[in-house]
Amino acid sequence: MVGAFLKKKSVRVIIVIFIILLIIGVVILKLRGTSPPPEMVADLVTERTTSSGKVVGFSETNGAHGWLGIPYAKAPVGVLRWKVPAPAEKWEGTLKALKAGSFCPQIGNPSIPIDSSMNGKPVGSEDCLFLNIWAPAHSPSEITQGNLRLPVMFWIHGGGNSIGHGANYSGKVLAARHHVILVSINYRLGPMGWFLHPALQLDQKTAEDRSGNYGTLDIMQALTWVRDNIAAFGGDPGNVTIFGESAGAFDTVSMLAAPKAKGLFHRAIVQSGGIRFDSSESARNFSDASVPGHNFSSKEVVNLMLVADGKAGDRDAAKTLQQKLSDQELRDYLRSKTPSDFLSVYQGFGFGMINFPNLIQDGTVLPAGDMVERFGNKSVYNSVPVIIGSNRDEFKLFLGFNPKYVDSYFKMIFRIKDKDYYAAVTGYMSDAWKIRGVDRVAALLSRSQGSDVFAYRFDWDEEPTLLGTDFSFLLGAAHMLEVPFVFGSQKIISSLKMIYNDKNKPGWDALSESVSAYWAEFAHSGSPGQGHGNQQPLWKPWKADGGSYLILDTPGDRGIRMSNETTSMRDLKSRLLAETAIKDQKSHCEMYVMLFGDHRQFIGDPTLWDQQEYDSLGKEGCGAFPKDDFLR
Repeated sequence: MVGAFLKKKSVRVIIVIFIILLIIGVVILKLRGTSPPPEMVADLVTERTTSSGKVVGFSETNGAHGWLGIPYAKAPVGVLRWKVPAPAEKWEGTLKALKAGSFCPQIGNPSIPIDSSMNGKPVGSEDCLFLNIWAPAHSPSEITQGNLRLPVMFWIHGGGNSIGHGANYSGKVLAARHHVILVSINYRLGPMGWFLHPALQLDQKTAEDRSGNYGTLDIMQALTWVRDNIAAFGGDPGNVTIFGESAGAFDTVSMLAAPKAKGLFHRAIVQSGGIRFDSSESARNFSDASVPGHNFSSKEVVNLMLVADGKAGDRDAAKTLQQKLSDQELRDYLRSKTPSDFLSVYQGFGFGMINFPNLIQDGTVLPAGDMVERFGNKSVYNSVPVIIGSNRDEFKLFLGFNPKYVDSYFKMIFRIKDKDYYAAVTGYMSDAWKIRGVDRVAALLSRSQGSDVFAYRFDWDEEPTLLGTDFSFLLGAAHMLEVPFVFGSQKIISSLKMIYNDKNKPGWDALSESVSAYWAEFAHSGSPGQGHGNQQPLWKPWKADGGSYLILDTPGDRGIRMSNETTSMRDLKSRLLAETAIKDQKSHCEMYVMLFGDHRQFIGDPTLWDQQEYDSLGKEGCGAFPKDDFLR
């Protein structure tokens, strides 16, 4: 008895000591912060000539050549803020492209190289329009010419169009392994990238200036730079694949829709995206207007800043004041504000992202009207071969660290409160993402443009169990986890490095080789086929009459295989009506609203809303939970 007590006491002491050491470790890491990467050493063999002047880069550890921080546009500061990006200025001498350019204004987060004490605070510089290039190692005399030029892969980073940094994604593995030129970019984020306020129209000379879509225009300007300069690096300006993940995937879809992007790219890969745009009214109007604006529309943001400045006591007073100010006064007020002033009034979405309208259907840069209908007619969008896909457990990244579903201790020990409920909610949301963001889009495009549309689902879920947390269940095949497999580097998502270990490394390496080979072959030929090198299972196109997609998984977990098993939003509704894992009535009603109640949710289908069905849902019905309460 005494021995058992002592043994239990010893275990308790060990656990306490272990937790104390963990806390000390976390504190040390926080104090140490995130050091910027060391500057590379110039390698004269990488000297190239661009339209702005000569640049010299460096040699990567795997032999690839790299160039970081090349300006592709003038700094969008002063009078150039909220305007079409202007071409980069010429420079004297040779630009040393050895370190990443500044990241754009955003809320501090782990995806950018900052001291961790700045997480959650506004950081960044408006002078941020830079791109980065990786290429196979070639001396100036060996640069590929003519028909031998290499395909270009143009990466648009994710982050809700409000966080992120292009240089965070090294293209050295793709470049060296699969003989492509990899370009990654920065583009204006948040309210510096998408902001549509009537007062700004005073000094906007062109329809593009008045569009509010400055981040979208940045992407087009970077593509224009690639068209005019990439041949100097051995790239083929006539074979450019745009690809992006999350917000970068939605931006990729916006390039398909944008008339002025026509001819700037020739293939597209959409990773965890879909069709999602905001109307001009949503971006501009007060939230209580007859055509309501977004809660963080430009006019509502001005309200918030007037209150923050002490010029108004509350939102109603700020609205009254804003309506009294002249356009000139409002324009001067907006231009006097720093990015930090703007960012400080937005509501966060987590990970540093903010909630705001973007990809605005202004009618010039991005067409107005029903975009789904538009993608059904190849004559009115930029029709190119497309890969589109999602991850099986998309929403686990967003809900896996949400205190509503998971308890967290010291930000490293996680305990799911109700596993059945967690699995149900993440399952509905992730399935809806695939249905609306992949299947619907693939079906539209394949009916419109034929057999050059390919779909996938990413299923890797071999994370370890750490400190009692089963990450294979907590995260599984979560949002963003396919990105390291594409780039062939686990360092791409450094904040989740704990999910990779020696046990899952062989499967990880094999799947990464397959994924990167498919992406590269698509860039080379317009079809993923059997991957670059013809060593992978054949990836067949989506079938317009029933769907067909590739499942990406490790050899030890059923492997890579084709599937035609699809579901529909009606199937999800049937599941939800019979659901037993969501025991709380309010949560059951909330899930119905999330799936069928909001026209702004790209994963939802409001055409399936049934008020009578909602009122009688579950054991008690949803009469006590008005739909609008959840939508707010």
